[in-house]
Amino acid sequence: MKNTASVPHKILSHQQLLPFILAARLNSKMISFTNGCYDILHEGHIFSLSQAAAEADILIVGVNSDTSVKKLKGEGRPLNNQHSRALILASLVIVDAVVIFEEDTPIDLINLVKPDVLVKGGDYTLEQIVGAKEVMEYGGKVIINPILKGFSTTGLIDKIKHLK
Repeated sequence: MKNTASVPHKILSHQQLLPFILAARLNSKMISFTNGCYDILHEGHIFSLSQAAAEADILIVGVNSDTSVKKLKGEGRPLNNQHSRALILASLVIVDAVVIFEEDTPIDLINLVKPDVLVKGGDYTLEQIVGAKEVMEYGGKVIINPILKGFSTTGLIDKIKHLK
């Protein structure tokens, strides 16, 4: 029997995240961190999250709040609210913790987590990755994963719009 009751407990506040990180560190676990909007979860997201999970023992995913998604993506976004997006991510076996962040960037969250590995998709350069400099300064590494061609939330939205 699957323990589905644990899924919502993987969604952590910033305050709940600190003891989670400390426990991981006390158990000598490596932590990987990635972030995004994850408005409509698709194969490209799963590929990227899988790559991030493979880099360490623990994967923490930062999710943009509804307000920050709207600032980044414009009116009409997000399609799914922040709780729905976080819950879907938390239901993935490869994700250990999900944290919603309100800020425009995840820099405060990255500075709190201090991940051993910061992972982003290949549509970014090292200079564009928020937190890359900080992570490398304390000895962590930054990984840029390739983008899985043909998968994007914007592309899915456009496809849906043209179904009429």
